[in-house]
Amino acid sequence: MEGREWDWEKEAEKSILLKAVSRWRENKSSWFKSSFSRLPETVRVNPLHHDQAWVEGWLSNLGAKEIKWFSGPGSAWKLPFVRGSAEGEVKTILSALHKTGRVTRQEEVSMLPVLALNPEPGEIVLDLCASPGSKTTQICEHMGDSGAVVANEIISGRVNTLVSNIQRHSCKSSLVVQHDGRHIPMVPMEGYDRVLIDAPCTGSGTTRKNPDVWRKWIPSAGLSLHELQYNLLKRGIAVTKPGGRIVYSTCSLDPVENEAVVSRILLEGGVKIISARREISEIPSDPGMTEWDVLDDNGDTVDKEELPEYLDSSYVSEVSSQLDLCMRIWNDKIDGGGFFLAIFQKNEPSDSMDKNENNKKLPHLIEDHSSYPQPVGEEMSVKFLEKWENIPPYLWNRGKSLIWSTEEIYKIWSSDRLRRKNRNLIPGKRWHPLKVIHLGLIIAKIRKGKLERISSKAVRPLREYIFGSFIQVDREIIDSILMGEAPEYNRVIKNGEMSKGSFVLFDNSGLLLSVWIGKKVTAMISNEERIILRKIRNL
Repeated sequence: MEGREWDWEKEAEKSILLKAVSRWRENKSSWFKSSFSRLPETVRVNPLHHDQAWVEGWLSNLGAKEIKWFSGPGSAWKLPFVRGSAEGEVKTILSALHKTGRVTRQEEVSMLPVLALNPEPGEIVLDLCASPGSKTTQICEHMGDSGAVVANEIISGRVNTLVSNIQRHSCKSSLVVQHDGRHIPMVPMEGYDRVLIDAPCTGSGTTRKNPDVWRKWIPSAGLSLHELQYNLLKRGIAVTKPGGRIVYSTCSLDPVENEAVVSRILLEGGVKIISARREISEIPSDPGMTEWDVLDDNGDTVDKEELPEYLDSSYVSEVSSQLDLCMRIWNDKIDGGGFFLAIFQKNEPSDSMDKNENNKKLPHLIEDHSSYPQPVGEEMSVKFLEKWENIPPYLWNRGKSLIWSTEEIYKIWSSDRLRRKNRNLIPGKRWHPLKVIHLGLIIAKIRKGKLERISSKAVRPLREYIFGSFIQVDREIIDSILMGEAPEYNRVIKNGEMSKGSFVLFDNSGLLLSVWIGKKVTAMISNEERIILRKIRNL
């Protein structure tokens, strides 16, 4: 590792990025010394999970330190080793904690945008550039399994990653859609309460995570992304309700991707900028830049006459004083990665936004929505009642999955929409114009129109609805199953005959274990879940 870090330092010394940073701040040496060693491993603990206290205790015993400035409903921790270097049992447990949704591995500065967004329960929030999903799940934690978190991603491969991370996290409030963020539909029509735009960027602040940045980064990459970043922020503002909050962030240090985008938006009006440094005052940061040079790929200043006006800091001087309210985070100030953050409030409807124009690029009306999640109707509910005492609200069926969502997601499905070519309304109760990839929490699998088995991730929230499927047993029964045994039916079920199928065992400790009861009783949990439950019970 030391040899590799030495190579990174040599690469960094001759990089265009280092030359650029010398234009962006006075003390480049301090930044440089803090910009090539590997990042520490940092995690966020999921407050929606029943085992939060145990997980925090395990981290503390490991020597992890709680990140004091983190103000989420859960907690965030810095582990005593660099990213990816855990070994032995620690590596096994940490991986299992992540895969079971108890923790989320996330870079420290990456937690900031959601703290700035400050979502509240019951709101409808848009994460416009959501993959891989760490910020989406962080928003869900703030919501407390209420509201709706619309997570958008345009690239199919990244959508799959996003869905996997949301399923791992097991929250009811998520709704994954796939759209070009520059033209995302106005759904809901009144606008989102809050919108996060963690924009695609060149990643010049990520040298401690991605050392290839030293070799690959060039200023023209930021210039090529500026228009995309501007249009994503512009659309995010357009779909926010008046009074709503918008957060724009990047992991770039380049003012072309940051202050130039913000100043261009401020010149158009319709929003006011809020002091990010006052909102998140606990973390060391600098104000946004009010003057900057645009650089060529040699790191030299580009002649202003060759630039569009909106990239020239002198052109945007009338709003330059407001750029102080942005937040710049440098590696040496936080012992982490570099980051940029700006917070806006939409103070009035945008009269200049033509809804016809903004909806021209929406997908064609799809009449067949059979592949989309569909609300569970009365006929299917009757079949479920054959086994369940009560039916949870806001259930959906997609393929072989039964899904549980929130009231706000149901309202999005049932609300009216704008037509693609005019302002007339089409009736609600359809997903158009949203392309829905996933929603909510999968709570059960369906086979031939009937429930087949309960998802292990859903047993705790389902307990008040399907209490007849819960069976109390002695502690040693659960311990034996966790250790790999499959006890005989008569050893587990001692009081009369029970139908076979999917059930949940519990004991006096409060642990819930999803099982399949046949001639023998078999755990229906992942290997990672088994690892954690064994650790919790000291098996």
